[in-house]
Amino acid sequence: MTRGFLAVVAAAMQRADGRWLMHRRPEGKHHAGLWEFPGGKVEPTEMPAETLVRELAEELGIHALAADCVPQGFAEDPGAGASESGGRGLVILLYTLRQWQDTPRALEGGAIGWFTPAEALALPKPPLDIVLARRLFENY
Repeated sequence: MTRGFLAVVAAAMQRADGRWLMHRRPEGKHHAGLWEFPGGKVEPTEMPAETLVRELAEELGIHALAADCVPQGFAEDPGAGASESGGRGLVILLYTLRQWQDTPRALEGGAIGWFTPAEALALPKPPLDIVLARRLFENY
């Protein structure tokens, strides 16, 4: 039995040209160099969409509205054991986002890129982002 879980939110951001944003984890972080959907840990006082808006502002310098974050799905690993989850399980809640203000840029190191679904699927990713990407792009 796990000792609870860490809730994390992530955004699958799609531009008007159909490309999707992926964020490369910076050096020195868990899963460094791998590509993921941007987002972060849900604080106990926040609703997940509020967390996503805050995290996207911090990581990418954009302004989004919680109302524009559309729940897409989730992935979980009850035995994640990663340092960031304190040995608890990990649940990532994925939202799609198709409108925001300002131009996304990597503010916390790493990099960002815009990819077709096939390109995004081919990127090296952490295990739960692989699951999320497969589910998201299965109809593309």
